[in-house]
Amino acid sequence: MSGSPIAPLKPMPIIRTTQTIRYFQGVPIMTISTNTEALNATALATRAIHAGQEPDPTTGAVVTPIYMTSTFKQDGVGGLRNGYDYSRSINPTRNSFDEQLAAVEGAKYALSFSSGLAAIDVLLRSTLKPGDNILLGNDVYGGTYRLLSKVFVPWGIGLDVVDITDTAAVSAALAKKQYAYIWVETPSNPLLNITDIAATAAVAHAHGTKVVVDNTFASPVLQHPLADGADVVVYSTTKYIGGHSDVVGGAVVLNDKETRDAVAFLQNAAGAVPSPFDSWLDIRGLKTLDLRVKQHSRNAMKVAQWLETRPEVERVWYPGLESHPGHDIAARQMHGGFGGMISIQIAAGFEAAKKFAGATEVFTLAESLGGVESLIEHPGAMTHASVAGTTLEVPANLIRLSVGLEDADDLIADLEQAFRQI
Repeated sequence: MSGSPIAPLKPMPIIRTTQTIRYFQGVPIMTISTNTEALNATALATRAIHAGQEPDPTTGAVVTPIYMTSTFKQDGVGGLRNGYDYSRSINPTRNSFDEQLAAVEGAKYALSFSSGLAAIDVLLRSTLKPGDNILLGNDVYGGTYRLLSKVFVPWGIGLDVVDITDTAAVSAALAKKQYAYIWVETPSNPLLNITDIAATAAVAHAHGTKVVVDNTFASPVLQHPLADGADVVVYSTTKYIGGHSDVVGGAVVLNDKETRDAVAFLQNAAGAVPSPFDSWLDIRGLKTLDLRVKQHSRNAMKVAQWLETRPEVERVWYPGLESHPGHDIAARQMHGGFGGMISIQIAAGFEAAKKFAGATEVFTLAESLGGVESLIEHPGAMTHASVAGTTLEVPANLIRLSVGLEDADDLIADLEQAFRQI
C-alpha cells in the first residue's frame, strides 16, 4: 500500500539566535535570545547548517572548534572572558550545538545533556516535587519507564498509564486527578503509535497540565511538537540527530524561560553535561539531519510496503502505511516523511522472531536506532526488557527495525534471506 500525500510543512517564525550570559543563583547561565534578521526566512536545512556556527574569531575556521578544556583563564579574579569559567557550567562547543538545535526546532531554548535519560531526569527533578503526578503513554521506551517507575515513583511521584492515542481516555484521566505532565512519544517506541499532539495539548492545558513530547523517532525534520502545542520536547541525540552511532547525548527544548532556568541550574549542579567532543559530533550530525531523515523515511516506506506482502509477517507497524491506525494523524502531523522505524510481528511466534533477528546480514543485531546503518532487535528481550510484566509489555513476537541509509533493495534482500531461515 502507498501512503497518503504528506501535509506541507507549516511555516514557523524562527530563528537566528545569539548568546548572552547571565547569572542564576550564582551560576553562569547561557540565555538564547532571538534575532531573526539572518535566518528568519530560511528552511530547516539551512538553519541546521548555519545557526550557532559563527567562524572562529581567531583563525576564521568555518567549523566550530572542539573546545576540549575543563577550565578557562580569567582576566583577574572574577574577570571572566565572555562568561566562561568552567566547562561543567558553560562550554563554547556545547553552546554552539544548543543554539543550533534551538534554531532547528523553532524554540527559544535548547539544553544538551550527556544522554537522553539524563535530559529527562534533570527536566523532571527540576520541575516536580513529591506528590506530583505524571500521566504516561502505554507504549514508551523501556529506559524511560524504568527511570519513572524505579526512581521517580520511590521519590514520591505518582505514575499512571493511559492509552495516549485516545484523547477521550486522556481527558477522562485528567478529570480524575491533577497531573503535572502528560508524557507523549509519537511515533512511540516500539509500536509506532501516533498521538495527536495538538488535541492532547488542548485537553491537557484545559486541566492545567503540561505536555512533554519525546520527539526522538520523528526528529525535528518531520515533526514540530512545540508548534503543535507541546510545552517541552526531549530528544535522545544519540539517535537521528547524532545519526552515526558514535555519540550518546540528549536534549531538552522549550520556550518557557522559568522552566529553562530551573533545568539549567540543576544540570550544572548535577553535572549532567556532554563532553565538548560529544557536542561537536551532535553539531556535525544536525547539519545533515534533513537529508538523512528524509532518506531514512523513503527507505522505510519501501521496506514496510514489501513487509506487508510477506506471509511470515502477522502485522506491520509503520505510520506511513494506510493500514496503520494512526496514519491519518501522522500524515497531517508529520512533514516530509514518516521516519525510519518499523516494527513487525512474526506470525510463527517468539522463537521464530528471535531466530529471524539473528539471521540478518546487512541489518546488525543491536540496540539503539537512527544511525546510517540498519539495525534489528527483539524489544521484549532487549530495549524493552524492563517493561516485562507491566501494562507496557510488548508482544513476544515483535521485531523492531531501524532502517538505515543502505540501498533499500539490499535491505529487502537481506530480510528475505532471513525469512527463509525461520
